[in-house]
Amino acid sequence: MGVILPGEVEGVDSLIFEAYLKALSFFRPEELKVLIIDNAGFYSTKNINISDNIKLIRIPPYTPKLNPCEKVWQYLKERFKNRTFENIKELKHWLNQTVKTQINNNIINIVKSEFYIKTFKACFKL
Repeated sequence: MGVILPGEVEGVDSLIFEAYLKALSFFRPEELKVLIIDNAGFYSTKNINISDNIKLIRIPPYTPKLNPCEKVWQYLKERFKNRTFENIKELKHWLNQTVKTQINNNIINIVKSEFYIKTFKACFKL
């Protein structure tokens, strides 16, 4: 393992993030994409152009409770605790099935936050 420089996480850097945003902007270009990002160094947007069909919402520093991924992970951990599996294959199967069975409304209820509603409205002056 090498030294991780500021703005890098193993395998991810600002150039990859920029390429991702560019590719995302071309996917269904008529649609607006809203991405929630944390404060990882590779999300630096200082020297990159962001397409008009992409809006970035940055969560405040040190607020993992606002990170939708963290909220979903917490939901999964609650269902995972005190369970045992015979092997890693069984664990992967359980995780896969658990994620697949979540309907959109359930995920929305897990990650909803007044912070996002206010921020979204501010982005679009609603």
